[in-house]
Amino acid sequence: MMHLHMDGGAHAPQILCLGAHSDDIEIGCGGTILRLAEEYPGCVLHWVVFSANGVREAEAQRAATLFAADHLRGPLLKNFPDGFLPFVGADLKRVFEELKQTISPDLVFTHNRKDAHQDHRQLAELTWNTFRDHLILEYEIPKYDGDLGRPSLFVPLSTEVCQKKARYLMEAFQSQHGKRWFEEETFLSLMRLRGMECNAPSGYAEAFYCRKLVL
Repeated sequence: MMHLHMDGGAHAPQILCLGAHSDDIEIGCGGTILRLAEEYPGCVLHWVVFSANGVREAEAQRAATLFAADHLRGPLLKNFPDGFLPFVGADLKRVFEELKQTISPDLVFTHNRKDAHQDHRQLAELTWNTFRDHLILEYEIPKYDGDLGRPSLFVPLSTEVCQKKARYLMEAFQSQHGKRWFEEETFLSLMRLRGMECNAPSGYAEAFYCRKLVL
């Protein structure tokens, strides 16, 4: 198995985190973000949530502060309607074009293009359409649809980081507690499964879909 490392030298890694909804980034790559923040003290996390309305806006702000801490730039919180992102494509594209003018990220986290949620697929398509010469990792979101696939890139995580991720999710997104799947056990179970698949030392990992990688 080949191990890749980001440049930890003088250049501070610029990381762009994109999420359709208030909890997507944290569920999909929250553990990896916590690990990157630990290993690269100079990294900058640019945080963008496209559908953060009402109480979900405050939750998104709280979660970004918990996960990104001093590395946070933003967050940029938009109020596009939940479930309708494919129907406001032109407005979404303008946001992406503005992002491209202000940041050239070393790494982009976005949704999986085969995600069952239409908002997630729309953001994945625009991410690839906009950031053509960047490393893009597509994260996964567990849901009722059962759309989990076979990811190609794994990030091993310590048990402590996984527990922190699950705890932060429950702390930040209290409006989601009524959903039966929104439980610490759900998030830890998926990371345990991915940790088994990549033989992570701790037994835990997050997984991503990587369509293009230049070595």
